[in-house]
Amino acid sequence: MYYNGPFYVACWLFDPIMNRKPVPTIIDVARRANVSAGTVSNALTGKRPVSARTRERVMLAIEELGYQPNLLARSLVNRTSNTLGIVASGLEFYGPSRTLVGIEQEANALGYTLLLDLLHSPVTPDADSVLDDLAARRVDGIIWAVHEIGDNHAWLSETRLRTLPPMIFLTMEARPGASVVSTDNRMGGALATRHLLELGRRVIGIITGPKQWWEARERLAGWRTALLEAGREPAADLIEEGDWWAASGEACLQKLLARRPDLDAVFACNDQMALGVLRCCHARGLRVPEDLAVVGFDSTPESAYFWPSLTTVRQRLAQLGHIAVAELHRMIKAREQGEETAPTIRNLQPSLIVRESTAPVDTSST
Repeated sequence: MYYNGPFYVACWLFDPIMNRKPVPTIIDVARRANVSAGTVSNALTGKRPVSARTRERVMLAIEELGYQPNLLARSLVNRTSNTLGIVASGLEFYGPSRTLVGIEQEANALGYTLLLDLLHSPVTPDADSVLDDLAARRVDGIIWAVHEIGDNHAWLSETRLRTLPPMIFLTMEARPGASVVSTDNRMGGALATRHLLELGRRVIGIITGPKQWWEARERLAGWRTALLEAGREPAADLIEEGDWWAASGEACLQKLLARRPDLDAVFACNDQMALGVLRCCHARGLRVPEDLAVVGFDSTPESAYFWPSLTTVRQRLAQLGHIAVAELHRMIKAREQGEETAPTIRNLQPSLIVRESTAPVDTSST
């Protein structure tokens, strides 16, 4: 038969639809297995016991028919979606991206899928619209993995949290009513500084991250605490503010050395900036660690291959993601049972990895 013009196009478009095989339903599975549709549902969901023999028949029928359960319909019945909303930013940095790996691994192990919402402006996020959208999508819980920068968490209140699914916050200062999982950044800053003090270093500078970031302020506070404990003055001329990137580490060390040529150690608040510090030392002919000891933060995989290899503070970033999902899962299950859960605060302790960029002061020539 010859088709002409638009009618030909319409027939060509609809021909695959007309010839498509019908999608098998739960009724088809029940008929093939010679059981009721309710039994098929129980075999899939486990809501009611089904004998091993019956379940085997049901699963065989599903395989033969190529049946795929309607997850959306099931979520409406069970009032769960098995989906977690993840609000994140800064994935260009090592820490956030590594934490997201841990989130995905634990979510997969617990049977959740992830709905990821990346914020392009973490400093001034439109939190309400993001959260309302996730709630409308019926996510079971939310992980707010946006770093605390300035007042970008000002929207957070106990009243607002009560209108939302269970929530876990990552890497922020503790607040009433909020469950938080973080690295103890203050402890990490103190670990790095105490290590340098124990090596006999006397003039210890610090290159911070952007001070609007809560983590940067906490690492700076750890540096100050360790110096004061040792009877040293955390002088302002020993502090430079970087931006987490290697270029700023190089530039900041140049400024520190211009002010304090007696500098004999520096704590760079992430490994990227520490890399810039090492480059600056090489360009100026400074020996590491003989002339300047250097400590980083994060323990990125590459830091073991810097020249010299970098002493650094290790965060348990993937584990932070695992713990956040496990805690959120517990909160979700408690709410399903109508139980109240008290907010929890988890601070994961970092550890110091000592490598070639630090060593005791050489006193043989004095």
